[in-house]
Amino acid sequence: MLTHMDEKGRARMVEVGHKEETKRVAVARGSIQMDTVTLERIQEGKIAKGDVLAVAQVAGIMGAKKTSDLIPMCHNIFITGVDMDFIIDIPNNKIHIEAAVKTTGKTGVEMEALQAVSIAALTIYDMCKAIDKNMVISDIRLVKKTGGKSGIYMREGEAIDG
Repeated sequence: MLTHMDEKGRARMVEVGHKEETKRVAVARGSIQMDTVTLERIQEGKIAKGDVLAVAQVAGIMGAKKTSDLIPMCHNIFITGVDMDFIIDIPNNKIHIEAAVKTTGKTGVEMEALQAVSIAALTIYDMCKAIDKNMVISDIRLVKKTGGKSGIYMREGEAIDG
């Protein structure tokens, strides 16, 4: 039986009260590709709405904190930390986004990490859409997860610090 379905086939939130609390970390990544001029303007601080990466960083953190408000079967989790990182990839006209979300609890923070990356990318899009509607958000994925009964997950082919 699927864990988010009851015996009648209806959606349910999984009971996690019996689970042991463990330190849990999830790392997610994604990218946003844009025109060369857009990337240059972000780097030079010449986007009319302000410092794009600073705003995207705060938005990503907020996104992680609000995950259970948007994903119906997600538990409301006490997040102990969120680290956001942005890597400017000039040859490919991309900004690579990484979120590492941490908690000590009974369930993991994979959805929170994925949400943080998604919201950061959407924020970059929103702040730059006046000059570049061709931006593409892509490759949002979980790259690492630790803690809990299932232990460590590492996406094959991904380099992970720590």
